[in-house]
Amino acid sequence: MANVDGLSYFGEFWLFGYGSLIWKPPPHFDKRIPGYVEGYVRRFWQASEDHRGTPEAPGCVVTLIERSFWEKLVDHHDTSENQVWGAAYRIESSKVAEVQDYLDVREINGYSIQYTQFHPEDSSIPPIRCLVYIGLPDNPQFLGPQEPQALAEHIVGSVGPSGENREYLFMLEKALVELGKESGDSHVQDLATRVRQIDTSNGKPALPNDAIAKEASKGRHGIVNGQQEEVEKVASV
Repeated sequence: MANVDGLSYFGEFWLFGYGSLIWKPPPHFDKRIPGYVEGYVRRFWQASEDHRGTPEAPGCVVTLIERSFWEKLVDHHDTSENQVWGAAYRIESSKVAEVQDYLDVREINGYSIQYTQFHPEDSSIPPIRCLVYIGLPDNPQFLGPQEPQALAEHIVGSVGPSGENREYLFMLEKALVELGKESGDSHVQDLATRVRQIDTSNGKPALPNDAIAKEASKGRHGIVNGQQEEVEKVASV
């Protein structure tokens, strides 16, 4: 079991999700709060060999990069919001050990547990100390800066056991917009626009809006899916 000493916030176990965890919550949560963290940038710079791609043809999913490290990189998306929006989940106290084991299974390629201050959308709620996963930037799945059009084309062509890579992108776009008034992400939105344009040019059928909306709203309505795609990881220096 991972060392999670000091994880609790007033005796509570909280987990921050900024990718698929927004619409596919962790098991055994009893409270979900939309909000944001600061000091990070969200990018589709993490290879996915087991969910939205394969080992032979990896897809791409989001990861977080510490802003101080990102500012040293050459990113074609050279601006980013100051806040990374997502959702914080409080795990039922009687299930903390079980969820810790659940999270441990998904620690791969040197990822380690870290903590960050989460700011609820409701400013009357004080900041919450949340668990996140941080991986060194030289971890095998970290892709680094990607040219946006090439990345969009890669997403269009990628598929894995959890489905099409573009579906993940569209569900994330939808879920983020629904979190709050300022919860959109320009990097995600730009990629989604590019993917739709590629789909149109290729005559590829669009994913049904109702299916995307149904999936993306699961987390908002508290639907638990034990088969979440990943515990998101954060790339750090």
